[in-house]
Amino acid sequence: MASVCPPAASTQPTLPSGPAVFKTVPYAFMLPEILCGTWVWILVAATSVSFPLLQGWVMYVSLSSCLVSLLLLLCYLFGFHKNSENWKVLDSLYHGTTAILYMSAAVLQANATIRSEFGPNSPLYYQLNCAASFFAFITTFLYILHAFSIYYQ
Repeated sequence: MASVCPPAASTQPTLPSGPAVFKTVPYAFMLPEILCGTWVWILVAATSVSFPLLQGWVMYVSLSSCLVSLLLLLCYLFGFHKNSENWKVLDSLYHGTTAILYMSAAVLQANATIRSEFGPNSPLYYQLNCAASFFAFITTFLYILHAFSIYYQ
């Protein structure tokens, strides 16, 4: 009878730290996520925020996501993740949840853009809202890419 060997232990790829964070595929998305999210926050803040319920949620999601992503990036840069085994799970859950929240914020920002087309100061605020919608969808796409690339890594 043939002996059944136990499967070889699969080793998880180590998480990068230091400047290698910017060269590794899922973690290289973090800086563009932060930059595009900052643009969303700045562009929405530059408008008159005519629809506080819609754009308030966009501001909350973009600002909180930028801050948490910045803290997570700093943790990776300084190597704080070396003390725990659950950083991949944390990173995947965070980016998956943030992708869903950013999708809702991007849709609400697109709605605010459509509604601001014929409002007061319409050319300037409409263009700012268009740019904010564009960056919101780009940021959503980056968070989705990050979440799935961790999942398939």
